[in-house]
This record gives sequence, structure tokens and C-alpha cells, in this order.
Amino acid sequence: MVGTEGFSDAGVFEVAPDLLLVQSLDFFAPLVDDPYVFGQIAAANSLSDVFAMGGSPITALNIVCFPDNKLELEILSEILKGGTDKVHEAGATVVGGHSIRDDEIKFGLSVTGIVARDQLITNQDAQPGDVLVLTKMLGTGFITTAMKKHKCPEEVAQTALDNMACLNKAASDAARRFKAHASTDITGFGLAVHACEMAESSNVTLRIDLNQLALLPGALELANQGFITRANKTNQEFSQSMVNIDPNSDKSRLQMIFDPQTSGGLLISTNEESAQDLVDTINSHESGVARIVGSVHEKSDYALEIT
Repeated sequence: MVGTEGFSDAGVFEVAPDLLLVQSLDFFAPLVDDPYVFGQIAAANSLSDVFAMGGSPITALNIVCFPDNKLELEILSEILKGGTDKVHEAGATVVGGHSIRDDEIKFGLSVTGIVARDQLITNQDAQPGDVLVLTKMLGTGFITTAMKKHKCPEEVAQTALDNMACLNKAASDAARRFKAHASTDITGFGLAVHACEMAESSNVTLRIDLNQLALLPGALELANQGFITRANKTNQEFSQSMVNIDPNSDKSRLQMIFDPQTSGGLLISTNEESAQDLVDTINSHESGVARIVGSVHEKSDYALEIT
């Protein structure tokens, strides 16, 4: 039903009239020193593609690259434990996996989920009149860059780690409950590119208010200090022809929409009447700081407008 065409977060295959499989895969190198925390974040990130489609994860396979000739296997054990604990939190089971020797550690999951046909959510049906909800704080790219250079305050780093390790399960459950029209998870391409993908897939224009974005504490300060990733620049270059930026917009906050996110939140397009209830439901769980950040409009010359 959903394959490699378009900008979908996961593949979808019909196995019965009202039973769809949702499948995705993701893995990356460590962005933190603690192996258990890295395992948690990598797993949460991998599970997000299924959550973005309205799916419920049921099984996961570990994907591991590890220099076992250089590092103690205890490190790998902690990575796998972090991943497994997060999979269990999502209500799924790790059923195996595969590992190879590599000079650099890499870890992630291949995730299989299920969803009823009438609860499937794609990024292709945002509708004019909808409002946009973002379910996590932005700024992980700036913070992890500072962390790698040992320039990030401890409390700033910890808040970001908690944000990244948080599952998008509550957000996905709420999106299904309130019959959201479209959803996508915000990861390495940043909010701007993922929003453009939703707009292009839905044949609409999205409008985002920079002042409504929830930012991780300390992220703006680190961005202004120059802790910017290479992907921030490439995200901006890739999307510049699709994005119209109000010249009066806050230039500091503008950097946040191009910042590559690790295990970011969901961008949800839903009808205006249920939007606040959706936000309140998400925020009643320990799942981030969801808030209304924009709106959906008839298609204009741009996929995304920033005010």
C-alpha cells in the first residue's frame, strides 16, 4: 500500500482486509558516550517511523556494527540492553538481529508494526484548515554537537537526552484517537524539510510560526555560539526553493527549523476542533512538550511558509 515512492516514513503492506504491516529500518553511530543511553535513543528513533504511521510496533530486529576486536563486549551488551528496554516500553519484542565487525559502532532496529486500515496515518493527507502540532522540543543537533566537543552544560545535555529517548507512542496514540489527517516524524532532515515533504505529498502549503516552537533549554544559546552541524546547512540549501521566510522572522530561532533532529517528535496535521484536545492528551503523558505550531493552507508557490 505504501512503498518507496513519495516521502513516507515506513512501508505498508496489506496482509488481510483490515490488517496492515508497517515496516521500517534505521540505525546510526553513537552521539553520546553512555552505551545504554545510546541504545535507548537509537531504538526510540527507529520505532518512531512506525508510530508516525499510526502503527503499533510488535517486533524488532537489532542491527549492530561493533569493533569487538577493540572494545569490550560489555559495551555492546549495554547498547543492546538500552534498545531492548525501549522496545519493551513500546509494547514490542526483540526477536533477533544481526551483527558485523566494523571500525565504528552503529546500532538501530528493523521494526515491524501493525495498524488497522482505518487508523493508518500517512504524510499525504494534510488538509487546508488543519492546524499543525509538534510533539517534541527542537534543538538536538546543536546540543549533541556541543556535547561532542565537551562544551555542553550537563543539565542542558540531560534534558536533550531525555527528550531523544522519549517514545512517540503517546503522540501516535493521540493522533489515532483524534483521527489526525497526516503525520511524520522529525529526524535528520529537520523540521523544514519534513514539513516540505508533507506539504508536497498533500498538495498544500504549511505555515509555521517560529515563536510557537518549543526549544530545548540551552539550544538557542549553543546555536548562537556556533555549534551547528553540517546537515543544518545542507537542509537549508535543499529546501530553500520550497520555503518562503518572512524577512521579519527571528533569525536566531530560524536556525531551529533546519537543525537535524535525532529521535525528534511528530509533526501532526489535524482539524482545528480537536487540536487542543490532542495536545492536552499528549502532554498528560511524559512524552514531551506538544504544542500547536502552525496551520495548513491551499497550495501556494511554496511548500512551507515561515513567519
